[in-house]
Amino acid sequence: MIALDDGVPAPLGAHFDGRGVNFALFSAHATAVDLCLFDPTGRAQTDVVRLPRRSDDVWHGYLSGVLPGQLYGYRVHGPWEPASGHRFNPHKLLIDPYARELHGRVRWHDALYPYRRGSHREDVLDRRDSAPMMPKGVVTAPEAAVHDDPPLRHPLVDSVIYEAHVRALTQSHPGVPLPWRGSYAALGHPAIVDHLVRLRVTAIELLPIQAFVDDRFLVEKDLTNFWGYSPLNYFSPEPRYLGPAGAAGLKAAIRQLHAAGIEVLMDVVYNHTCEADHTGPSLSFRGIDNASYYKRKPDDPRRDIDCTGCGNTLDVAVPRVMQMVLDSLRHWVEAYRIDGFRFDLASSLARSPHEFTPRAAVLQAMAQDPLLSRVKLIAEPWDIGMGGYQLGGFPVGWSDWNDQFRDAARGFWRGDAGQLPKLTQGLTGSREIFSASGRGPGASINFIASHDGYTLADVVAYEEKHNEANGEGNRDGHGHNVSRNYGVEGPTDDPEILVVRARQKRNLLATILLAQGVPMLLMGDERSRSQGGNNNAYCQDNATSWVDWENDGGDPALTAFVRNLLALRRDHRALRRRHFLTGEIVAPGGLKDVHWLSPCGAEMDDAAWGDGERRAFGMQIGNDAPDGRRLLILANAGEAAIDFQLARVIAGPWAPLFDTTTPDGRPAAREAVRSGGTVRLPERALLVLERQVAKQGVAKQGVAGQGVAGQGAGG
Repeated sequence: MIALDDGVPAPLGAHFDGRGVNFALFSAHATAVDLCLFDPTGRAQTDVVRLPRRSDDVWHGYLSGVLPGQLYGYRVHGPWEPASGHRFNPHKLLIDPYARELHGRVRWHDALYPYRRGSHREDVLDRRDSAPMMPKGVVTAPEAAVHDDPPLRHPLVDSVIYEAHVRALTQSHPGVPLPWRGSYAALGHPAIVDHLVRLRVTAIELLPIQAFVDDRFLVEKDLTNFWGYSPLNYFSPEPRYLGPAGAAGLKAAIRQLHAAGIEVLMDVVYNHTCEADHTGPSLSFRGIDNASYYKRKPDDPRRDIDCTGCGNTLDVAVPRVMQMVLDSLRHWVEAYRIDGFRFDLASSLARSPHEFTPRAAVLQAMAQDPLLSRVKLIAEPWDIGMGGYQLGGFPVGWSDWNDQFRDAARGFWRGDAGQLPKLTQGLTGSREIFSASGRGPGASINFIASHDGYTLADVVAYEEKHNEANGEGNRDGHGHNVSRNYGVEGPTDDPEILVVRARQKRNLLATILLAQGVPMLLMGDERSRSQGGNNNAYCQDNATSWVDWENDGGDPALTAFVRNLLALRRDHRALRRRHFLTGEIVAPGGLKDVHWLSPCGAEMDDAAWGDGERRAFGMQIGNDAPDGRRLLILANAGEAAIDFQLARVIAGPWAPLFDTTTPDGRPAAREAVRSGGTVRLPERALLVLERQVAKQGVAKQGVAGQGVAGQGAGG
């Protein structure tokens, strides 16, 4: 039997204590809140209970006899005053922002909107019941404490991130059982885990798995919001990936990944919600308290401020909204053992109230939180609002997606003029960008490709976007691709073009994985995955987005190349510095922490740095590495081979260690080069050499008289 009493205002949400459930909902401007209970199918409303008490803008009540599994939602009463930003309509069933699990999906219908769509009069209240079209919250049992899954906490500079999508990564893998494919549980299947382990990545970053909605305009075109950047609820896992194992499958997968030494990061979207602008539906936040949850224009409160390009901006400067964000983050860390978060359009969170500040309350709250301050926090450091581009602007404790690294690397290898200084800045960890905030190389998340834009294979195969399948007349997606097709747009069987493309993929991968900072790989790039030139595949839940595990994109050795390159990174401390390179002398003989070299055998001077047509350089590092291993990186983005003379200041001899001209990166048998000697560096190539240390007066095996063409006799 269900009995009602006052309950308590905290914690927010629906919490079962063994006898019943306490319900608590924040709304600063509501006049009453009705709790609606539903049968197990979610179709029939069985009870309506008015929450009896309001404490500090929290409406609450306790229902004894209610058990886990109960479906519920809210109807919130209050003023219908759109001109003032209030859009209460008790005819609309609303999802609890703190619901831990959802039952059902949004089924688009005009009844989901709080106003009468299509009316010739503006803001006419719609009195139709939206409950039949709405998902319902699910009362869950208390989370059991997890004691056998301690956090891994890999140091940032030792991390390698693999950005992936739950369904796209697992949907077509032949080793994953059919019922598991596309589900959370599949992430923990040995076939997936073993692939990540063999690659030697240390973290998988999942595109949004918080519950989201397929936008109406996509559903009407028989498409989906595949990426998931349209959040509906911040506490519940997206139901479409639950599979037979449910939420327990996600927890089990995370445990399996942790057991393999792989952290799990979440891409989270706290900048906007799926309710779009002021003409959008009322699914949760808008109907609960529009004026509190969303930033509104001061001179026209009827309309939302849109810093996100998605119609609205969550107002995290409001204390209760900020609390929701922090409570949500803690929930994923505590209940699911998530190791960190990538914040979509993170600049929007730090607008206080309208301009970005690194001292925003939500950032300070995370910095002092005993739980959140110990996980990885990664910003996509921009939004579309005024002053929204904030690369380098986030405080200590944060890392930023470094799009300048991406563009410089693509531009350099494409052959663009003036890219060498920008590229070398990225190779050293982007000190010029991040040092002012007190951060080190780990602040820079370096990437060549991400979910948003071309895949690696498409960067070297397309010059124009091909987004026709998205149904927007190829108008969607950006035009700034910094790509080149090398003679043919898209697929080709021309062997010369295929050789160049294979070489350029390897050059780009080597650039990111040899740079200081934190490298991020896009799912499937190691298998030369193509999206057919679609640079905005957000709505493509099909082979366009899925990893093809049967084919290798015509480049069968690329996975081994990535594995070998990551092994090199792991084995050399010079590639994983805790502090920025500065060019200071760090060892006897005038050795610096980094030497920048010209092919003529000298260090680069002002004239060399100012030469916008320069396509080749050398980077020598490791002179102060704890493991004593010194590396020399030689790069030639030109279309002709060159003889690269080694400067005597870096001493020698130097033996080839890694080579982008070979399929798997392992250099052909070549002898070491002495100081002052020359290295024949092919066109569009990158070569890594390691200094050979003499033993009892004799250099390591492989050091001999002539070896590489043109070698000198200097010591």
